[in-house]
Amino acid sequence: MENGKSRLQQVQEDAEVVTGIMLVNMNKANERTGKLGELEDRADVLLAKSKAFEKTANQVKQKKRWENKKMKLVFIGFGVIVALIVVGLIIYAIVDSQRAQ
Repeated sequence: MENGKSRLQQVQEDAEVVTGIMLVNMNKANERTGKLGELEDRADVLLAKSKAFEKTANQVKQKKRWENKKMKLVFIGFGVIVALIVVGLIIYAIVDSQRAQ
């Protein structure tokens, strides 16, 4: 009988140890769940920020493209004016030299 009691006590002690381990595991699982939730929230925030950054980057890209086009038009206009002046001077020089002859 003594052997049966000690065996019962051993089983109860083992059950208590297993219960303790299970409680620790459940607490760790709950902590992990909370951390995963925080991680998901941070991921959502990062996604929103990345979308805002993409939108801003596209706006800046369009603005710079427009500025580049304007500068090209200014340079082309300046080149055309210079070319017209040069052509005008050449024509004037030719006409003036023909009058002198």
